[in-house]
Amino acid sequence: MKIAILTTETPHHAYFVKALKNIFSDITVYCETKSNTPPPFKTDHSFEVKRDIYECQRWFGNEQTKISEITSVNEFTSMNDASAIASLEKESVDIVIVFGTGVLKPPLIEICSQRIFNLHGADPEKYRGLDTHLWAIYHKDFGGLITTLHHLDTGLDTGDIVLQGAIPLHHKMKLHELRAANTEVCVRLTTAVIDMMNRYGEVTSRSQYNKGRYYSAMPSELKGICQKRFETYIKGLDHGS
Repeated sequence: MKIAILTTETPHHAYFVKALKNIFSDITVYCETKSNTPPPFKTDHSFEVKRDIYECQRWFGNEQTKISEITSVNEFTSMNDASAIASLEKESVDIVIVFGTGVLKPPLIEICSQRIFNLHGADPEKYRGLDTHLWAIYHKDFGGLITTLHHLDTGLDTGDIVLQGAIPLHHKMKLHELRAANTEVCVRLTTAVIDMMNRYGEVTSRSQYNKGRYYSAMPSELKGICQKRFETYIKGLDHGS
């Protein structure tokens, strides 16, 4: 089975590619290089620096590892570019997994039809858009710390849901560890959907019952609130609550 991964260059995406390459040999990676236009407010927070360091320690022995060091990469400014679409179409892949690109437009989605899937943080029936795990934490919805794999359609995180998995939390966990835990769930969900496609040629899914609120990037000061709320919740786990 020929697999395409559409992603961007980050430590957790590099691990995602590495983990799947250890299982499936025929993988083609497309890396989008264009950065999103930053919002007109600060979004950085100190936990994000710790997050990148932690992920490099957890997966790469403290080395900063790029996807190109793991496998060959096709780079495009945007996956919506005509050259990117032509390249993907030429590959004739069996399944496409999207993890962290910008919004994909119909010309690309249509060439893959029912064979293109997106990995989304949290439950899209409640949280769509950006920083969705953080928004779940902000709303004290710790049951919403799940990962969703859904069909990619022309809406924003509105495609039929294929699989969902809870992110494992433990009583010593810090907020900077959450993305790594989520990524490892993403690997499991992706492995499962590829296995389904390989066995049956299609996957089972369900329509979304609700259209979740769309969230933009979270401002820095709200990320600070999330960090405190996450720490408070985690302390509660230590006491069995």
